[in-house]
Amino acid sequence: MRRTVRNPVRLVPPAFLAVIALGSGALALPAARAGEGSAPLVTAVFTSASSVCVTGLAVKDTATYWSPFGQVVIMVLTQIGGFGVMAMATLLTIAVGRRLGLRGRLLARAENQSLALDNPGRVLARIGLVMLVCESLILVFVTGRLWLGYDFSFGRALWYGLFHAVSAFNNGGFALWSDSLMSFVGDAWICLPITFGVIAGSLGFPVMFELWWTRRSPGRWSTHTRLTVFGTVILLVVGFVTVLVGEWANPATLGPLGVADKTLAAFMQGTMPRSGGLNSVDYAAMHPATIAVVIALMFIGAGSAGTGGGIKITTFFLLAYVIRAEVKGERDVVIGHRRVAESTQRQAVSVALGGVALCALGTLALLTTSPWLTLERGLFEAVSAFGTVGLSLGVTGNLGDSAQVVLIILMFVGRVGTITVASALALTDRPSLYRYPEARPIVG
Repeated sequence: MRRTVRNPVRLVPPAFLAVIALGSGALALPAARAGEGSAPLVTAVFTSASSVCVTGLAVKDTATYWSPFGQVVIMVLTQIGGFGVMAMATLLTIAVGRRLGLRGRLLARAENQSLALDNPGRVLARIGLVMLVCESLILVFVTGRLWLGYDFSFGRALWYGLFHAVSAFNNGGFALWSDSLMSFVGDAWICLPITFGVIAGSLGFPVMFELWWTRRSPGRWSTHTRLTVFGTVILLVVGFVTVLVGEWANPATLGPLGVADKTLAAFMQGTMPRSGGLNSVDYAAMHPATIAVVIALMFIGAGSAGTGGGIKITTFFLLAYVIRAEVKGERDVVIGHRRVAESTQRQAVSVALGGVALCALGTLALLTTSPWLTLERGLFEAVSAFGTVGLSLGVTGNLGDSAQVVLIILMFVGRVGTITVASALALTDRPSLYRYPEARPIVG
């Protein structure tokens, strides 16, 4: 017990496993299924893991397979998973700062002034407040639109608005329509609030704290916020342009839509690979070049300590700065007049290469357990699970039990693993009392 307290990273995997187990038990009840009988154990575990890990992959149609009770369980698990991810990742940042030496703690405080490093309770309260505000805004827009613009009673519109508000902000990926949001492809009142909710949740709590509470000018942003905000903008533009240009004339996706609807759909579909998981057009019908970019965006994911997955924006763009410094022959990696510690660079390399290895092994396992899968579909499914995205090329429901277990492992490791590994590496970083002679093996 003392070792666990000294190293709080140990608490993360058991906590998520416990919630997944409880959710699996609830979804395995006969009351959770719309039809007769109860859901098979693998189906219940898969759905629970997908909810808690805020992924959104589904082996059964959420709208028709699960009863209202089952849908409530999925929504609650998604909310717990999203709050848990943001809270644990943020509190682990505080724990890392406390375990550092005086100089490291001062640097951590300078980088995270708005996190209230000495008051975790205040941090949790602010997390809850921001989640409540963001989800309430989405709830109002979606509920109002369904009630006033469609044949929905107020009670039904309110329920749908609540479910999709939770799903959007927590990057959950679940929807109460069998075609996700494809029926609303041209409805900005539905698509935009949900899309902006996904973006808000994906920023990460340290960034939201700094933007909301301190309201610093961009020139005074911390390195983490700078990387996350500018990286998010770049990736959103890349996703939007890729889908708009690549699918403009595709008769199965954007082709039949008008210019305004194409723009709206491209913005939404360019955003969702960041870990949103909802879709207003069919990803399975997209061109291979578009799918390739979507896979890359899913792998990169969202911001640290946010509800999205992937290796994280900061990891990806930090490695880009490392490459830039190496190409220019610079000794230090500098971002915004700040030198990035070598230990942080090694952590980024470890998380990125670990993600590559997991996605490669996951793809191989899926192709082995499901020989009918193509490489493109297997890779897409594996990266979607690892990045806790929830998008699919239409194969998730056709996978056997063994392939579903592979995806469960990928979702869990992809959601909990990046937090755990990054925090563990930071907590175990210790200066060595001696150094060996330098070696220069041939690289490249």
